[in-house]
Amino acid sequence: MLTLKVQIDGGLVVIIRGRAAWALLALIAAGAAGCTYIDNPAPHWPGYVHQLHTIGVQIDSVREAHRGEFPGCHARYYLRSVIVIIDMNGK
Repeated sequence: MLTLKVQIDGGLVVIIRGRAAWALLALIAAGAAGCTYIDNPAPHWPGYVHQLHTIGVQIDSVREAHRGEFPGCHARYYLRSVIVIIDMNGK
């Protein structure tokens, strides 16, 4: 299981595991472009974002339209907190 030890906005140090850790890495890698489930498929992005919010990670959600065979809207998530990865998969 993916495990991250991170510092959030220069303060709180927390351990994040599993899909929430994966989502945080995806948000960090996406940078200013942000993430969507279209670009980064995963079963439940809103749930991962909620988990991260509850531990103090600031993430903005912006709704945007998409076209195609099944047009509609989806969320794009933008990481707003400064995250420092202290350890990955360590103890």
